[in-house]
Amino acid sequence: MQRQTQTQRQTLKYSPLQIQMLNLLHLTTMELEQRIKEELEENPILEEGKEESTSEDAPEEFDESDNSSGSEDNSVQDYYDWDEFRDDDIPDYKTYANNQSADNELYTRPMVEAISFRDDLKQQVHFLQLDERQQLIADFILDSLDEDGFLRRESDVIADDISFANSMFIDTDEVNTMLKIIQQLDPPGIAANDLRECLLIQLNRMENQNETWKWACKIVTDAFDELGSRNYDKIMRITGLDEESLKKAIQLITTLNPKPASGLRNDSIVNESIKPDFMLWYTEDGEIEVQLTWGNSPALKLNKVFTQMAEQKQDKATNQFLKNKMNSAKWFIDAIKQRENTMLNTLKAIVKLQYDYFQTGDIKKLRPMILKDVAEIIDMDISTVSRVTTNKYVQTPFGIVLLKDLFTEGVTNEDGTEVSNREIQEAIREIVSEEDKRHPYNDQQITDMLAEKGYSVARRTVAKYREQLNIPTARLRVTI
Repeated sequence: MQRQTQTQRQTLKYSPLQIQMLNLLHLTTMELEQRIKEELEENPILEEGKEESTSEDAPEEFDESDNSSGSEDNSVQDYYDWDEFRDDDIPDYKTYANNQSADNELYTRPMVEAISFRDDLKQQVHFLQLDERQQLIADFILDSLDEDGFLRRESDVIADDISFANSMFIDTDEVNTMLKIIQQLDPPGIAANDLRECLLIQLNRMENQNETWKWACKIVTDAFDELGSRNYDKIMRITGLDEESLKKAIQLITTLNPKPASGLRNDSIVNESIKPDFMLWYTEDGEIEVQLTWGNSPALKLNKVFTQMAEQKQDKATNQFLKNKMNSAKWFIDAIKQRENTMLNTLKAIVKLQYDYFQTGDIKKLRPMILKDVAEIIDMDISTVSRVTTNKYVQTPFGIVLLKDLFTEGVTNEDGTEVSNREIQEAIREIVSEEDKRHPYNDQQITDMLAEKGYSVARRTVAKYREQLNIPTARLRVTI
């Protein structure tokens, strides 16, 4: 026997407008422009431009009172004559091939031809007089280099791999011979097994091999581990150099490139430009005004021809297609307008919370702020604020600022006030920049100095902030 039961269930459903809004909110300005272009191509009812508005006060193009003859026939005849002979008096400059000014030409960034450092080295190898066997070994070695230009594999392993892949016997001596040839290519230090060999190859290819050069070679050869840990006292004991000689040798070593392929690795360069999503400026009264950047979202409207076709009685398939496209276009336009309002409200809330910072541009004026603070002001969800501020930039009088950088955690000061961790990081940067490089401060000393300035933070917090600032430890900051 069948029984009917009634249950109550709560589900979350998004409207089409909300879905469009979520899809558009996280886009940057350039991504939004691309998204609009795609929508214009896919939806025939959507077109770019502002809605036309008719005005009763608009001046008429032709006024009957200006007709000298006062005859309607002459007026019509004048119109036809103009339509027939309107091309007779074209200025000469309009008939030139290049009749546009340079301002009318759109600037496009030239594309840089990217070539990998391996291809660059292979081109150098091809200029050498090598036979087919040597060329095969050279290409295999170059393909085995890592991204820094080092050859981390042993010669016997390379010989076995070449022999197995090409069904021919390759001796280890042949690989070593070709490796020596490759190490003579540019840049110096390429195809070295480790950093020590890389530095020695660069030193051996120097032309000015004076006494300082000999000291540098001795340090790299006999005291390489101590050089990495910057234990200068032990280096002087091992090499027998005095402090002045050691200083000159270290200066020469610092001119060497520890990653020889870094100057040729064009294929890893990302050609990326930042287009701010907001503009911020000061008024004459000293107030802060914000707006979206020009071109952030071009005006969109519905195509009148297709709109009229949708209102007419067509076949069922056509009506359904036009109806779906019209609804999609309306949702897309409304989502863009809602996106603009949400972005502006979010930035105004951020400016309200960080007013002192935007007035001066001083990082020390930055106050602790989290996503929840902004969400409470604009009465929206935290995830919405996160979407708005992700990869969004604002153009200010003191530079371009990433919105995410304005959200910082707070640390309670000794006097009870809350300061931003960015302020503490800036204080750490100042302490490190002013320290004695012969005896740099360790993390505990930096913690004590911050406490003297009123910042009560733990030593592990200082270590975390120092790593975020890419500041090495005190041992690696020692110089002579």
